Amino acid sequence: MQHIDRDRLALLTSSEVARYEREHPRSRRLYDESSHLFGRVPMTWMNKWAGGFPLGFSSAHGATITDLDGHDLVDFALGDTGAMAGHSPAPLARAVHQRLAVDGGVTTMLPTEDAQWVAAELARRFGLAQWSFTLSATDANRWLLRLVRLVTRRPKVLVFSYSYHGTVDETLVIVDRDGRAVSRPGNVAPAVDPTETTRVVEFNDLDALERELAAGDVAAVLSEPAMTNIGIVLAAPGFLDGVRALCDQTGTLLILDETHTFSAGPGGATRRFGLRPDAVTIGKSLGGGVPCGAYGLTSELADRVVAAVTSGDGPVDLNDVGGVGGTLAGNPLSLAAMRAVLGEVLTDDAFVPMERLATSFADGVRRTIDAFDLPWSVSQLGARCEYRFARPAPVNGGISAASADPLLEEYLHLFGVNRGVLLTPFHNMALMCPATTAVDVAAHQRIFDEALTTLLA
Repeated sequence: MQHIDRDRLALLTSSEVARYEREHPRSRRLYDESSHLFGRVPMTWMNKWAGGFPLGFSSAHGATITDLDGHDLVDFALGDTGAMAGHSPAPLARAVHQRLAVDGGVTTMLPTEDAQWVAAELARRFGLAQWSFTLSATDANRWLLRLVRLVTRRPKVLVFSYSYHGTVDETLVIVDRDGRAVSRPGNVAPAVDPTETTRVVEFNDLDALERELAAGDVAAVLSEPAMTNIGIVLAAPGFLDGVRALCDQTGTLLILDETHTFSAGPGGATRRFGLRPDAVTIGKSLGGGVPCGAYGLTSELADRVVAAVTSGDGPVDLNDVGGVGGTLAGNPLSLAAMRAVLGEVLTDDAFVPMERLATSFADGVRRTIDAFDLPWSVSQLGARCEYRFARPAPVNGGISAASADPLLEEYLHLFGVNRGVLLTPFHNMALMCPATTAVDVAAHQRIFDEALTTLLA
């Protein structure tokens, strides 16, 4: 297999950094002058972009972003799924304008007709009857974990190592190299050690899951149908059915986080693979970038929540200070955005060409990897695909994390940015939106080929 000359990689990366700095002076100036921003960026994770400073943003439409220095970039990051509908699609722009400038009222603490429409549409797509709204998938996961603890009277939850469910404290836990549960490296000052609240096993390991659920203290398994934030790690054949069976055997509830796996189709992986969760959480993409999130419950679980609240065993308050909800959740603007996106942009029909382009993207990358005889792999989930520096493709989060190569990622990302293509900054993920074109995919392929030719020649 082809080996990479690390000295050459370092030299080429330095050259790309220099070009990036040279061609983005306004972005650099914005960063240097942002002295009142903690970390010099609106949110500290923006410092993960390659090059030493992030691009300053000017405008975005469809699948194209324009930075402060006037460079147009094909956007395959799409706000790490938040812009899966594309940037500012016309139906979303109309809905937001209607709510803000015509009807008025961004937040009122009052229900709208849009809320019922969106809930019914989510029920149709995902098959869960009852829905509630949040401002992010993080909130959806956090609030739902309270509800499952309420109905099961069990203290713990279970997640898969290196899964990602936002900034929910209980989920920032991994399996270390010795097989022990530990707080995820870099976890910022958790109020409680997450190993006290959470059991954790590797994805695709049913034996370990069976062992941990046997304790009988797990309220719910919280899982993505495929891991996505540590690189795409697909479920092995039979694994998700096995998770459902083990949950049934142990009286454990199953929550599927579809925030990223919505790329699998109109009803996410739940609908595509015929999964049977007790609850689903989702965020980001529903509102086309307008902050929103949602969680859905089966009728049975919803009835159990109501019964637990009214059982008289103790004060449980879902309507005020019980820790479930927020005054901005379910606001008219978010619901109008969700209705526009689900009703007119990310429709059932929209996913077919999106997935076709993702397949083209993945096939092209795979051909190049094979041509250079590189020990890499490509995984795809509907409209999303990703390459990892490992072959075969990682089967769990630990293996995927171990395959990371920060310098190689920086080189490939900067090579792309300097030539007009943007991938997600956290890994090598590309997402297609309804505005993505075959020309966009071809542009990435041309640049990817050039980057590897330059590195390996």
